[in-house]
Amino acid sequence: MSTTSTIVDELSDVVRAHRRPEHAPAPLFLNRWSSRAYSSRPVAEKDLLSVLEAAHWSPSSFNDQPWRFIVAREESEREVFHGFLSEFNRVWASKAPVLILVASDKLRENGDPNGAHAFDAGAAWGALALQATMLGLSVHAIGGFDRQKAREALNVPDRYELHAVITLGYRGDKGDLPEALQQREVPSGRRPLSDVVFFGKVGK
Repeated sequence: MSTTSTIVDELSDVVRAHRRPEHAPAPLFLNRWSSRAYSSRPVAEKDLLSVLEAAHWSPSSFNDQPWRFIVAREESEREVFHGFLSEFNRVWASKAPVLILVASDKLRENGDPNGAHAFDAGAAWGALALQATMLGLSVHAIGGFDRQKAREALNVPDRYELHAVITLGYRGDKGDLPEALQQREVPSGRRPLSDVVFFGKVGK
């Protein structure tokens, strides 16, 4: 069985030990979790482009496709990203071979506000994360970064809202992380489905 089909069709051991779904989603959704440990193994260009292509085929309001991805894969480009990450995130994210800033265009082509731009960018990030998981890659979305520094460093127009920096690469040895982060290097659980799903109306 290939590496990809194993990841998609079966639960990994670490996921099986930490995640207990109430129902039966496809293993792909459970196998996606936000690791912080990365190896130095580079990501092949075809895999990087496959991940970005998957994100780009996400649904969007009026097919406006407001998502924008600024990709850092060369060392000099990654160093620019490191400059606007928070210190906590820089400690582990600096090991990732690819960094992607996710932004979205707040305006439609005619200049009108696009009230769905952030929602649509979120859909694109979800597709990116799942495609990466299918390819045996790990991703982690970072909200802790200086948006003004990022905007200036990357020449991002004001019409683009900056959402998250995504780390992308192959999962590494958690022993390379600071001790406090090693303890957190496991798939997170979820609150009961009944806490977030309401049938008919909110409340009983």
